[in-house]
Amino acid sequence: DGWKEAVADIDGTKVRVAVAHGLGNAARLLDAIRDGRVSYDFVEVMACPGGCVGGGGQPIHDGCELAAERGQVLWGLDAAADIRFSHENPDVQACYREFLGEPLSSLAEDLLHTDHHAWTMPNEGTC
Repeated sequence: DGWKEAVADIDGTKVRVAVAHGLGNAARLLDAIRDGRVSYDFVEVMACPGGCVGGGGQPIHDGCELAAERGQVLWGLDAAADIRFSHENPDVQACYREFLGEPLSSLAEDLLHTDHHAWTMPNEGTC
């Protein structure tokens, strides 16, 4: 359908996510959400086809497309990284320990989280 989707179980809470890359795929995803065909808790849209690895700011050589090679390098770097998740990052842990308190604290909620009750999706509640 032009996007990837997954369900993650976070301490017993099912979180539905989708990722679309390219504006055409993003438009199809938004149409599916508006029409009530799909529902997610979190959606990421990368405007560039192939995601950021193929996006702006990358070196361009006429007639030479390198996005796939850059993608393979990034996948390799990620697989070899000692820290692959934000909650394992010592700097993130220090930020919580020294400033935010703990995940989901009032301060963390105020500074880092979106208020999903302050707005509604188009056609929400019409299904």
